[in-house]
Amino acid sequence: MEKIQHATVRTNGINMHVASVGEGPDTILFLHGFPELWYSWRHQMVSLAALGYRAVAPDLRGYGGTDAPPSVESYAAFHVVGDVVGLLDALGIGRVFVVGHDWGAIIAWCLCLLRPDRVKALVNTSVTWFRRLMWFPSDPERKPVETARAMYGDDYYICSFQKPGEIEEDFAKADTAVLMKVILTNRNPSPLRVPKDLGFSGLIKLFEQHQVELPSWLTEDDIKYFAAEFSRTGFTGAVNYYRCLDLSSELLAPWDGVPIKVPTKFIVGDLDLTYHIPGVKEYIHGDGFKRAVPNLEQVVVMEGVAHFLQQEKPEEVTAHIHDFFKKFSSP
Repeated sequence: MEKIQHATVRTNGINMHVASVGEGPDTILFLHGFPELWYSWRHQMVSLAALGYRAVAPDLRGYGGTDAPPSVESYAAFHVVGDVVGLLDALGIGRVFVVGHDWGAIIAWCLCLLRPDRVKALVNTSVTWFRRLMWFPSDPERKPVETARAMYGDDYYICSFQKPGEIEEDFAKADTAVLMKVILTNRNPSPLRVPKDLGFSGLIKLFEQHQVELPSWLTEDDIKYFAAEFSRTGFTGAVNYYRCLDLSSELLAPWDGVPIKVPTKFIVGDLDLTYHIPGVKEYIHGDGFKRAVPNLEQVVVMEGVAHFLQQEKPEEVTAHIHDFFKKFSSP
């Protein structure tokens, strides 16, 4: 970890914090999800740097040491992909290997759709790609948030994130360290619903009455890092991605049905809540996913693994990444 270097890069009108380690002819770009940071990739970065790659992981727009524009609309897909392309330009990288998780996976799909010329190959985790950024496969004609509300109700977390300021106020009532413990250690693949009269803060208080035991793969120092950053920045930038779901889907309408042709490997845990969204398993293991991503070479379902797979099973995930990318690596 002490070898990881930190810098601030100017890209697409914002200042972006970037962690990097290693040297080599090929760079792997890591894109984190919610509520995470570059730090989520700490294990993969160090291990893959030791294998001869340059590993780069930014804090995405609105997270950690990267600027958080105040406008909700600034978190739409075009802006965030623009950040990534600008980052590559600033670092002098033409084409890159990409690894994404959760929201980072969505950004990675969009990067491969809009700028496939910048991506050698992709390893994506947790979130699949549909016709465009529709999120749910069951009703592609509806907007993502409308579909979520119809499926799960107003208590579903995506729906509860929509009103600016509301969830931020709720999160502010909770101990950030306990909040991060609860989220990162969640192994319930059921839809994440939080009754409005209870809120996340109420849920956290229930957990505070009991000791939240950390698994072997997560330390108190890890929790302290996440908690310190989110205590400093708040969660507005992070939840603005959800508030832009419908807008991003509309903006991507011109690419509706365009296949993603980048060579791809997809990994998901069988306890990941995204894997249990109605229709997703059938989509992944049927022919739908392969039609949308024709160069999908492999799907890996990790048994007994939940959402934050790169932290829960770091060595296995690193091995999956390396086994795939080495086929396309420079000699």
